[in-house]
Amino acid sequence: MGLTLYNTMTRSKQLFQPIDSQRVTMYVCGPTVYNRVHIGNARPAVVFDTLYRVLTSLYPNVQYARNITDIDDKIMKTAAQLGEDISALSTRYAEAYFDDMQALNNLPPTIVPYATQHIPEMIDMVSRLIEKGHAYAAEGNVLFAVQSMQDYGKLSGRSLDDMLAGARVEVASYKKYAGDFVLWKPSADDEPGWDSPWGRGRPGWHLECSAMIEKHLGESIDIHGGGQDLIFPHHENEIAQSCCAHDGKPFANVWMHNGFINIEGEKMSKSLGNFRMVNDLLEQYPGEVLRYVILSAHYRSEQNFGKDLLDSAWRSLDTLYGFLRTQVDVDAETVDISNSDAYQALLDDLNTPVVISELHKLAREMNAADTGARAAAKGRLLAVAGLMGLLQQDPEQWFTLSRGGSDISAEQIETLIAKRNQAKADKDYAGADAVREELKAMGVVLEDSREGTKWRRG
Repeated sequence: MGLTLYNTMTRSKQLFQPIDSQRVTMYVCGPTVYNRVHIGNARPAVVFDTLYRVLTSLYPNVQYARNITDIDDKIMKTAAQLGEDISALSTRYAEAYFDDMQALNNLPPTIVPYATQHIPEMIDMVSRLIEKGHAYAAEGNVLFAVQSMQDYGKLSGRSLDDMLAGARVEVASYKKYAGDFVLWKPSADDEPGWDSPWGRGRPGWHLECSAMIEKHLGESIDIHGGGQDLIFPHHENEIAQSCCAHDGKPFANVWMHNGFINIEGEKMSKSLGNFRMVNDLLEQYPGEVLRYVILSAHYRSEQNFGKDLLDSAWRSLDTLYGFLRTQVDVDAETVDISNSDAYQALLDDLNTPVVISELHKLAREMNAADTGARAAAKGRLLAVAGLMGLLQQDPEQWFTLSRGGSDISAEQIETLIAKRNQAKADKDYAGADAVREELKAMGVVLEDSREGTKWRRG
């Protein structure tokens, strides 16, 4: 079975066939860096990181680009409110984003293009669109003429009239048609700007991605991904710009979009004040717990996010890491899992809920295997987990992670265990039991075996 992916453009699953089997290209829309990211922003990063891992297992060269939008009206507004330099603010939040993504076990993309580093490419694309009759300059702005593109709206499935009726469209006197969107806008003296044939200004948001894709991945790419909120207008407008700049050449062969995340059954919104920032969640849960929850639902479905689900995911990971405590050394990278049910589920449009079930099944099989077969079973488990970005830590280290607000350190725990061991050696069994109960009260569970005493935070 080959890799099948759901294509938003065709509204169907299809066999993935790269343009060039020796170089697969994927672009995913990254953050606009004016704040820390919320868990909804983390979902596409985790989903497409998983796809990146799968693609890398299939093809020799996968070029994965995820951009940083570091010039935007939201960034300018936030910087003004904070009295902070725009560049300093965007750099700070970009670095924070990288930290959050690393905590979620996301691999670094092969390419991380910044919008401000591609202004010449953006100006060049705007110039070509004007020359080809798809854009026009007006009062320092340059706008894309949506009526110049016969099949504008093909991704979202909306007609021009539907789009105007269902969207908040800026009605400006300089627009030839109300639905025309900005490619380039003028900048005031106190705003960031770059010289252009249309005056000093800055790019529109949609333009940035098109120009960066063209520069780093080419005129046509294999996969373009992002959250479903980007289908219209962002991705629709990317298609318009890129296809028209390249004389109708296809822009992306496969369009993939993940569903929304709800919080305790309600849609995340500013009015409800229920945004869950990734860094806040990371203060309460390991990043791997957040990743496990995200992958526990199919990426195209809406997903509920809440404390009960997070706590359950933590317990599930405890179970898996508990099985991995067996002292068997393996090299998971050499294990062939191509015919496994888990790998086939990944090839079926990233069916990660099935893969998670398979992880638990593989763990139980490993636990039940005799000594000779245990290494192979553990290798299969770790190989599958690696494609999911899970079970990446040393099991012993996993169980030392602080949880439930416990502030007892690992060193203090080891000191108490040593005290207990001495009590047992002195045949002071009541004293040994007292230490066990003391640790239990602090959320630390002891596990005695012939190899000695192991501990974990419970």
